[in-house]
Amino acid sequence: MIFSAVVALCCFAGCASQGKLDRIRRQQVAARMTLADDKELPEIAMGTEPRRDTMVVEDPDGNQVLIMRAVKDENGEMVATDVLQAAKVTARFRNVAERNGKVDLNFRIIVPEAMQDRNWQLRFYPDLFVQEDSVRLDPILITGEGYRKAQLRGYQQYRRFLESIAADSTHFVDRFQLEMFLRRNLPDIYRFKADTTLVSDEEFQSHFGVTEQQALRHYTNDLIVRRNRRKVSRKDEMFRKYVKVPIVTEGLRLDTVIVSPDGDILYDYVQSINVKPSLRKATVLLAGDIFEEDRRIYRVPRSEPLTFYISSISGLSDDAVRYKTIVTERRVQANTACYIDFEQGRAEIRQSVGHNQEEMARIEGNLRSLLQNRDFDLDSIVVTASCSPEGSYEANRKLSSRRSESVSAYFDRFLKHYRDSVRRSGFSIGLDETYAEEKPAEIRFLSRNDPENWAMLDVLVREDNRMAEKEKDEYGKIAAISQPDLREKRLQSLPSYRYIRESLYPRLRTVRFDFHLHRKGLQKDTVHTTVVDSVYMRGLQAIRDREYKEAVTLLRPYKDYNTAVAYCAMDYNASALEVLEPMERTDRVLYLLAILYSRRGDDRSAVESYLKACRLNPSFVHRGNLDPEISALIRRYGLDKQREEEDDNQLTFNH
Repeated sequence: MIFSAVVALCCFAGCASQGKLDRIRRQQVAARMTLADDKELPEIAMGTEPRRDTMVVEDPDGNQVLIMRAVKDENGEMVATDVLQAAKVTARFRNVAERNGKVDLNFRIIVPEAMQDRNWQLRFYPDLFVQEDSVRLDPILITGEGYRKAQLRGYQQYRRFLESIAADSTHFVDRFQLEMFLRRNLPDIYRFKADTTLVSDEEFQSHFGVTEQQALRHYTNDLIVRRNRRKVSRKDEMFRKYVKVPIVTEGLRLDTVIVSPDGDILYDYVQSINVKPSLRKATVLLAGDIFEEDRRIYRVPRSEPLTFYISSISGLSDDAVRYKTIVTERRVQANTACYIDFEQGRAEIRQSVGHNQEEMARIEGNLRSLLQNRDFDLDSIVVTASCSPEGSYEANRKLSSRRSESVSAYFDRFLKHYRDSVRRSGFSIGLDETYAEEKPAEIRFLSRNDPENWAMLDVLVREDNRMAEKEKDEYGKIAAISQPDLREKRLQSLPSYRYIRESLYPRLRTVRFDFHLHRKGLQKDTVHTTVVDSVYMRGLQAIRDREYKEAVTLLRPYKDYNTAVAYCAMDYNASALEVLEPMERTDRVLYLLAILYSRRGDDRSAVESYLKACRLNPSFVHRGNLDPEISALIRRYGLDKQREEEDDNQLTFNH
């Protein structure tokens, strides 16, 4: 009787499912997609007034205007009213805001109760269409209780199959026959059965005459071994046999099990997508299937599409080209220093002394580069020689002066020789086009001297790594003495003087070259040139490409309207307001302020700014429906009706 009842119950359930499927096919039942409900707007206090659907704002002319939900009565007068909704209209499109290069597409999937059955699994596949591309989003599974039980039952059967596979090779040994053999023929060995002492393979072989492995192999049932191997090889096959529909855990947005279908199932789906610069809209459609076990029994008709129109803050940027002024000075200056070693008390240059050959070659190379420069002409060279402090200050003054004159004379001869050699070769070095025929302008050498380079010595001591802090302090006290000769004499009494004289003094014997040049062809001392500000334009392009982080980095120093646009796109609202509020109230500034005030919850300021922006630029009337911050204000306060009323009044007045 029990078996008959179970069979009857199964037949009844099967008939019920089949009848439901027939009705679904006849009526072409499908799941639906709608736009997800808007989130409740937060209650934000405006002064001491409670939030309501009326508001007093100032129009662009400074007059107070009452904004409220209103309709015209039979006399044409506007009166406040409550609207009773008799029918629900489902919108198939929505304006979504791009923020920081992304948009969130929110939509609701509604699965009617008529499609639900305990023995079915519903599979829904949202498809996203963006420009020429289509992407299948993560699917949604709605699984009946009976369907899931069948899945779990298949897993249980497969688990029992796996448990029947022996993992331990000792299960294949005929233990009874092995023990009987040992007990009858080798009683001394049989005692090992109750002995837990470890027996090595060598000791086992000495008693049995065979190894342990050989004994086990002799009493192993090969038939059972082969049967077990066949089970191992059929694991994948048996999984497909028992688990007809595996339970998927990854790549799903939802997998819910319904116990009893007692109403429609609602699921709010949120998909975030990256926005390309040219993307204006995205469309979502819903497809689906009904499965019974591993069979598809019904293909769900595709839903009507939902379209999301994407508004971007980047569209509010000011595309005007920005220029900057570059100030070009006619006269420029460059400098370098070299270390020329002189014999003690002498001013003549000898290339064989120290590193003079390398240093002189470096300066000669610099001079050749300056003479060949096509943008600048060399006017004069100031040569300043300095000495180290040993000896009297007066002697060092005379010596440094002679050394400066010696270096100037040496390089003056070098320049004349170099120019003559170039002229003889007929090769223009870039001073001017007629260089080979005309005598070039004379380059003056001006000799200067710095008798004792105490300023550099102060720096060398301060930055030295070998001198102790105490030694540096001692030097500092002596360096404060105003008389150079007395200062040098006091230094000689320091323990560190030998190190200073041998390691630091040689670095003070320098020759500094200051090159004075002027730009070729430039007559005025200062020229102002207007060029495109490439950094600013890269920041503007970053806004267009919706690379807002880069845009903020590039535009932050300018603190202009486009800087505020970049801040607004990154949701840095306080920074954007700080830039915008002191600016002149143009239509763009007012509209962006309306967005920022709305985000801050200041509805009055947001509405006033928006209405003034529309008055200055009527195109913002359409734009307001694209930005959610503004469209929320339009719906809440009926701003579209307010504008229509103002237009009607204006037409009447003009007539």
